[in-house]
Amino acid sequence: MTFHLFRAGKAKNYHYRFQIAGARVQRSTRESSKAKANVVAQRAYDEALTLTNGGKVVPTLAAMAQEWLEVNGPISSAAHQRSVETTARLHFYDLGDLPLNQITTSHVELARNLHLADHKPASANHWLRVLKLIANWAVKRELIRSIPWQVRMLKVQKRPRSILPIAAVAEWFAAVDQVTRADPSVATAIRLMFGLGLRESEAAGARWEWLDWQRATYTPGITKGREAEPVPVPAWLVEQLAPHRQVEGLIAGKRGGAQQHPPGFARKAMKSANLSCKIKGITPHRLRGTFATMLSEQGVPIQTIQAVMRHKSPMTTMAYLEKNRDTAAQAQNDIAEKIGFGRGEKVASSTTQTRMDTNVDDYHQSSVDGKSGLDSGSNEPAPGE
Repeated sequence: MTFHLFRAGKAKNYHYRFQIAGARVQRSTRESSKAKANVVAQRAYDEALTLTNGGKVVPTLAAMAQEWLEVNGPISSAAHQRSVETTARLHFYDLGDLPLNQITTSHVELARNLHLADHKPASANHWLRVLKLIANWAVKRELIRSIPWQVRMLKVQKRPRSILPIAAVAEWFAAVDQVTRADPSVATAIRLMFGLGLRESEAAGARWEWLDWQRATYTPGITKGREAEPVPVPAWLVEQLAPHRQVEGLIAGKRGGAQQHPPGFARKAMKSANLSCKIKGITPHRLRGTFATMLSEQGVPIQTIQAVMRHKSPMTTMAYLEKNRDTAAQAQNDIAEKIGFGRGEKVASSTTQTRMDTNVDDYHQSSVDGKSGLDSGSNEPAPGE
């Protein structure tokens, strides 16, 4: 309904009330006949709508989502496009047929409650982000002045996120190689994610011509944020790629490099490797988080990690980093030694932390060499990739 018609107290005349672009309007129709009052209220609403919208017709939420997909779909990531399309197709509830300027805070809160009946709070927050994306697109197109609702994100309980333990890297990649024997390009792509911190789509689209062999750097030519920052290529990955070196083309394309892998291509192999190694939660995204965390643990400044991760904000980079309690425990021991407390009991390291203080170059090199056990005559733990 575009407006609300009512009588105030014992007054004979009808009043109307409506809200457009966050502005509330209430006036008297000066009519005692409801039919005539309806005409007056509708005319007032239409005039206010025209004034607010510069004479343009305000589209419905569903129509605006479709326009966003038509305009932005070809230039957005496949995952982003799929997210908007799925939300618009399945989760607009009663909002889809409403003009954008008529969607109120109450409308959005009630629709979110419907979403929460079958989805978790984190999903409801993502749903709200999609709604804001479409509404902001309408603002940008000057179809509405501002988002007409104000709904806060829900507080979500944070959960510990997985990273690939150093001690399990070699075994995990051996399992990946085992399950991808029919298509080794998948294993190559997963190594690109681990060694360069690439997103799954970036690994699928990685090209030989973007690899500088002389400087041992790789500059992604197609990225989520359109950045072109060179990333150092570790020696183990150079050796891994060298036998397959080409002048141009996909590094990890299927069918001999002729075709790019579709979204989600690496998840099956990773899931199998997780089951084989009794590890939970390693996905392409968490492999990227592993890359960032390992750099941080080796003392790489956050600004440098931000650059190689191609993040616009250091806060985004910080969200990728997991805490290593063993590193904190070692730092506490070092401090105790410096202040003269080192002769007593050392601070106990975390028994639940699966990562080990192993040199990054060592575990990277071991994966290339295919070693997963102890070297003869060495008491060091088995290195991983």
